[in-house]
Parts: sequence; C-alpha cells; structure tokens
Amino acid sequence: MNNMLRTEVYEGIRIDWDVPIQVSDGLTLRCDVFRPDDDKQYPVILGATPYGKWLSFQDEVWGGQWKMLTRHEPAINKLSTNRLQNYEFPDPERFVHDGYVLVRVDVRGTGRSPGLMDLLSVRETQDYADCIEWAATQAWSNGKVGLSGVSYLAMNQWQVAALQPPHLSALCIWEGCSDFYREFTRHGGILSLFSDLWFDKYVLPVQHGLGERGWKSHINGEWVSGSQTCDEQELALMRKDWRQDVRTHTLSKAEFWQSRLPDFSNIKAPLLSAGNWGGQGLHLRGNVEGYMQAASPHKWLNFHCFEHWTEYYTQTGIALQKKFLAHFLKGEDNGWGAEPRVQMLVRRPGQEFSPRQDEHWPLSGTDWTSLYLNADASLQTDRPSETTQLTYDAAGEGLTFLSAPLTKDLHVIGPAAASLRISSSTTDADLFLVLRLFTPDLKEVTYAGTNDPHTPMSHGWLRASMRKLDLKRSLPYRPYHALDEAQPLSPGQPYDVQIEIVPTCFVAPAGYRIGLSLRGKDYEYPGDLSGVNATIGQPFTGVGPFRHTDSADRPAAIFENRVTLHIDPAHPPCLLLPVVPAQAPI
Repeated sequence: MNNMLRTEVYEGIRIDWDVPIQVSDGLTLRCDVFRPDDDKQYPVILGATPYGKWLSFQDEVWGGQWKMLTRHEPAINKLSTNRLQNYEFPDPERFVHDGYVLVRVDVRGTGRSPGLMDLLSVRETQDYADCIEWAATQAWSNGKVGLSGVSYLAMNQWQVAALQPPHLSALCIWEGCSDFYREFTRHGGILSLFSDLWFDKYVLPVQHGLGERGWKSHINGEWVSGSQTCDEQELALMRKDWRQDVRTHTLSKAEFWQSRLPDFSNIKAPLLSAGNWGGQGLHLRGNVEGYMQAASPHKWLNFHCFEHWTEYYTQTGIALQKKFLAHFLKGEDNGWGAEPRVQMLVRRPGQEFSPRQDEHWPLSGTDWTSLYLNADASLQTDRPSETTQLTYDAAGEGLTFLSAPLTKDLHVIGPAAASLRISSSTTDADLFLVLRLFTPDLKEVTYAGTNDPHTPMSHGWLRASMRKLDLKRSLPYRPYHALDEAQPLSPGQPYDVQIEIVPTCFVAPAGYRIGLSLRGKDYEYPGDLSGVNATIGQPFTGVGPFRHTDSADRPAAIFENRVTLHIDPAHPPCLLLPVVPAQAPI
C-alpha cells in the first residue's frame, strides 16, 4: 500500500486520502480527512464504516438507495456535487463549509484497513476509541470529537461511547440498534435472515484484500479494498464469518453477544438518538432502549419516518444534526439546550406527518389501555365472558382481531405489549404479532418504512420456548425476555406468554379500526403488490429484508404446527396500547 499522504483540494475542501492511524495493538487503519482549506482548528465529526470509505453512495451496491433518496428530496442534487458521498456518513460538502473536519475510517479488515475483520467486536470498538483520540490531537482539531452516522455507523457509537474516550463530546446516533441479538439478528429469539443479506451484499464486497477483484472507486479512481489482491481462501482466513457466528450463538448469554453489548451506564456523552417509526426490524427499538438506558445527563430522543437513510440527508435532518453538533462541539448558544427531550413526527392516515414534542418517554399522560381478544375475533375494552379456544395453522394466515369502528380519534404513541395464553401441537411455536390499522371499509393502512413501502403499525415476535422474562428489566408495557435458555413446550399444555410490541406512533381516526394479528409466520401486506419492485435488492412484501424463514432455525416439523389461543375470563388475552392525549399543533 502506498504510504505517502496524498492531498487534494475539491470544492474548497482539503482532502487527505488514506491517512494512517496506528491503533493500540500496532495495526494501522486508514481514514480520509475532509477539512477547511486553511490552518485553523475545528471540531471533528468522525465515523467508522464497514462499507468501504471509497465506495460511492451512487455506486451499484447502494444505487437503489441513492435513487430513492434523490427521488424523495431532489434538492440533494443541487446542494452538493455528491462526488464525496459515502453511504450512511455525512456528505463532506454539506458540513466542512460550516466549520467541521470530517474523518471517515474503514474498520479493521474492510476497505483500505487491513487486519482480521471481526464486526462490532471488542477489538473493533477499541480501534474506534483509538481513532477518536487520534483525531482529537491532530493539528486541525479543536479537541472535540463528535460521532455521526446511520445504522452500522450509529450502532457502533453505543459501544465506543461506553469506553468513555476522553475527547468524545457528542453522539448523533441515527437509526442504530443497541442490542445486536434482540434487534438485529434474533427477534424474540427467532433468526432474521437480514444478517445473511447484509453480510453477503454489503460487507463481503468491500473486504480488505479484494484489491483488483473488488470495486474501483468513483470517488478517486482507486481500489476500494486495497491494492493487495487475495484469493477466496486467503480472504476467508482474514475474517470472522458473521453468518456462522449468528447461527452458532443462539442464546443471548453467549460471550459473542455479551461482549458486543455496551454498559449503558457508562455512556455519559451528550446524545441525540434518532429512530424511525417504520424501522421495527432494526432501526427503532435500539434507539429507544439506548436513550432510556444511557446515563448521559444531556440526551434527546427523536423519531422520524421514510426510508432509513433518507431523513439523515434531507435539509430538515441535517439542520437538526447541525444544531445539536454546533451546541456541543462548538459551544454555540443556539437554543439546543431548550429543545424538548422527545420530538417526533406523528402519522395520521391521509395527512402529512405532524410534529409533536414532550419531555418524557413514554409520553406524558399516557393512558395504558387494555383491549381484550374475544372469541368473535373482536378487540374490546370488556373482558371476554366465556372460556373458549381458537386454533390456527402456523403456515396459514393466523388470527386477526378487530376493534369496533372508533367513535373518536385515538392517538397511539409509545411501546405496546400483548399477554396471551397459548398451546402448541408441538414442542415450540413462533409467534408473530402485527399491530394494524384499517379504514372504515377495511383496507389496511401502511406506511413507507425503513426498508419496505408497506409497513404496518408495528410488530412483535417471540419464540414460545424463549418466553422466560427478565423480571428486573420487564415493565408492564415492555416485557423484557431473558432469551438465555430454551424451555420447550409440552404439546397441548397452555402457557402464558408476554410479547413486546415495538414502539409505534399513529392517529387512528374516528371510524377506523385497530387490528391485532397473531400468526405463525412473517406478515404479508394483503393489498396490491404488482407495482412494487426490489429497488434495494429484495422483494417488498411488508417486512422488507427482515424475514424469518430459515429452515434450520424453523424446522417444519416443529414450526408448521397448530397453535391454540386460550380465551379465559380469568386470564384474558390482552393487547396493551399507549393511548395519549391529542397535542395542540406546534
């Protein structure tokens, strides 16, 4: 690899390409530095990516996402030349001219950085901390380092913040899960195949060592994955296989997962956690849980909509980021300190999203409302009066319970949960809960989610054998499953299960109905899908890439079973919803 520092000036930005950073075990990582073309000192915005810092956002790998982004906000093509754009990291052209230095690092074993690729590991996290301290001591730095990025570049912020690198001054964690077992790979203990797609499509193509077998950068015309070209056998020795590790470590107590779970009580840096209402499979729960558990006295929670990368790059999203970062990295008295702790966009059918704010999560005035599942497939505020059973085939469409038409608007914002008594014809059962909203003529309301254009109001998942609760962490509205042991079912015997439903936000207008589906497989949007294509590499059927169809994890002999819901007035099945008062327009 060429070790000579190469510099150019582009659009008034001085760019230092492939700058070396020696980390604590002696390995040299590579970063790019984008800074104002002068000798002054500026605060730093840093991100660590596994996606190849020289791979353009517009390239084939991310081209579908780029088209969706620019279709949503065409102004992006006018606000920047976009030459320097890299997926899920700030566009240097839109930040450097506001007085920031941007540092983009290839994580170990990816892109231009050599070493053993071991994603989200203790070693990778220590590398990140070393990079923060390196950036803080450079001649162009004012000593304050903030972190920013989407998804992976948000997820790894929770980890490194818990190490408390001394110069870490702000965290902008945009749609980043914080518990990789529960929120990334095993929803309710059920394996999500997103891990395979992600690793195969987005990580392996930029592994360090691909050299001329990899991508040539449209950013600077050089090889994204280094100058050394290795064969497949050599590359396999240079990485830990995420797909295999996820399958091997099936329980949350495994060291593989525990070592990747941050100590949130050690997170003290100022924090902006931004989640997506349509991101139930990856880009929502972790932002809420991380915000709630982090010990920072300066923390804010924000919720937005659209695809998971979109709002990060819109003018609205960037204005929010800049206000937060300027306050904590530049010391600007710009009113950020008076910002409400919780801000969101509220979804109401047929209307534009509207802003809402609060000082608390769950929101002030939340009325925890119980809707009971009745034998006639209704959701009612009255408990069922008779004991009965409803049985469904797990391979079929399951059971759907509907409320009566609402007599007034209902504002549902916050975490939800369900309490059920079920039995299985086999030794286990996978439970897929779908919170739904229907128009007066029973057409389902969905929204464009992070990775699918037809995302329902929310999801909940649980493998019944993993039903054991962590009683210290569970709340009535947010059951927390230990997921540390499997407790097989005795066929035909009833068991009580509590199921977490990922936080949601919607206004159900008068005349609409709320629905809850209990299924044995992933949700499928019941409307017309003929005009929907696979813009980002997988078909859109309602859950995007977050599918739970692995035959080894879900053998048909066990999970294509018959599941019975037991309805008993003494132990009624119940959906708990967070109903909040309407808020006057801001």
